[in-house]
Amino acid sequence: MTALKGILGDLAANPAAAGLDRSLSCRLTDLDQVVLGRLRSGSVRDLHAVDDSPGVPKADIRLTMASDDLVALTDGRLAFGPAWASGRVKLEAGLRDLLRLRKLL
Repeated sequence: MTALKGILGDLAANPAAAGLDRSLSCRLTDLDQVVLGRLRSGSVRDLHAVDDSPGVPKADIRLTMASDDLVALTDGRLAFGPAWASGRVKLEAGLRDLLRLRKLL
């Protein structure tokens, strides 16, 4: 959870994220967990983990990765661009959000 707070906190603090109010999720494939939260007013709020199941609500911005890749992103051993290009990290969002997120990532 600490690693995810670090990544999402950096994203939320970026000036390009100003004014965003979106639900977030990060599916951790090796833990069968989904972390849900909200990006609002320059911060990430209400982060909580739930078991991965078909009933998990679909967030506006969705990340999928293994927990090891999350930690590697946090401590700088893995850059988002190459991780996304290789399929280690998946990002799903609406077109408008994707265009805005590319400035953040």
